[in-house]
Amino acid sequence: MADSPLYNITFLRHGESVGNLENRFQGHADFPLTETGRVQARALAERWQAEGRAFDRVFSSPLARARETAEIVCAALNTPLELDPEWMEINNGLLAGLSDEEANQAVPRPQYMTPYTRFGRTGESRWEVYLRAGRAIQRILDRAPGCYLVAAHGGILNMTMYAILGIPIQADSSGPRFMFHNTTFATFTYEPEHHNWRMLHFDHRPHWKED
Repeated sequence: MADSPLYNITFLRHGESVGNLENRFQGHADFPLTETGRVQARALAERWQAEGRAFDRVFSSPLARARETAEIVCAALNTPLELDPEWMEINNGLLAGLSDEEANQAVPRPQYMTPYTRFGRTGESRWEVYLRAGRAIQRILDRAPGCYLVAAHGGILNMTMYAILGIPIQADSSGPRFMFHNTTFATFTYEPEHHNWRMLHFDHRPHWKED
């Protein structure tokens, strides 16, 4: 009996960005990687090279911090790159680019946030990000089974985990959180014949040791 078709999908958060370093709300604000972020991405690419890891295609958010991370990996592994705006970070509206202090003055957090409350007053709601994550997964599964890498952001990747694991959106940003640190990745397989997702790795980055 032939093996059923299998998708192998790795979800990767970008390396350290200028926005991370300066502790700013990022969203669609287009911060580049720091030099540390580039070193993180190169360390991961070198690790995957040593392991003989290969991807059929890499999908990346077009935002600079994710795109540059993906470009470093693609160059090392000789993998084609495709930019997909569905993988962009949460649109956090008027919060984009602000520090905590600036945000507290300009766009104070609502006392209570429903799944339909827009981030930063003019951005997306959590529900909209969840639906976008579902669309992004759908776009991959519309392709032939294979081995794929997604380079994206913490917020959209959290909603991707919710969509894959069947976790409902909860009010006031409660519920589980999946801590994608810089260059953390999660790897899943998906067997469409039985709608069977399996998580193989999460928060798996021996290529990078914290100081």
